[in-house]
Amino acid sequence: MTLIFAHRGANKEAAENTRSAFDKALAYTIDGIETDVQLSRDEVAVLWHDRFLGKLDLPDKRIDDFDHGQLLAMNFAAHFPAAAKPEGIMSLKDFVDTYRKRCRLLIEIKNREWERRSRHEIKVRQTLEMVGAASGDTIMVSSFNLDSLIYANQYRPGFPLVYNFEPEQTFADAQRVLAEHDFLHGLCLPIATLDEVMVDLLRDHRKSIAVYTCNSDAEIGKALELGVDILISDVPEKALAMRDCSTQPKKFT
Repeated sequence: MTLIFAHRGANKEAAENTRSAFDKALAYTIDGIETDVQLSRDEVAVLWHDRFLGKLDLPDKRIDDFDHGQLLAMNFAAHFPAAAKPEGIMSLKDFVDTYRKRCRLLIEIKNREWERRSRHEIKVRQTLEMVGAASGDTIMVSSFNLDSLIYANQYRPGFPLVYNFEPEQTFADAQRVLAEHDFLHGLCLPIATLDEVMVDLLRDHRKSIAVYTCNSDAEIGKALELGVDILISDVPEKALAMRDCSTQPKKFT
């Protein structure tokens, strides 16, 4: 059965990557939550997706321009019109401690081009240390940065690691990556690039298939029809309803 993951929580109902968004997502029978990890200036792993802080009216500032204490004092829910209360940034530790027993977790490590490699590695180590021993694939770590995943495998062999594909990456790229890096648990693909040929390749390699970000009926239906393992959505309630309804989704070509 395809598992439905809420993309940064229920981000249509609360500010993304906040406790409110995660709690609202869990009001549905979701299977998991996807979130994003960056590093504060003083090396605390925190949850934030964007490169800059434009949503906080700081368009020329980044997460790593501030210490953790300063980030806690900011209102990371301010950009969301219906936010009931201010929310400081959530740390990865708080997220893992709060939600690991409530659903599956997919933790994406965001490594930026301006960062030193040492900070990339700090993020990887902190994430794996906070997660600890995860049974099966209840907690997975992903990244668009393949070098970070290679380092993660060296640091914690056997941990389920997922490589996120960019939209421009191709079937040939997938063949090469799977041939060279058998340690990968699977690939997370843009829904637009997913097709039966790619599914067959991943199944032949016995790898997990995740897709992002499935929001329309057509996108969700395509992912379900192709039998992906993880469907990441901004509208998890819609994806759940389509998955769980008795009517079979129509064929997509």
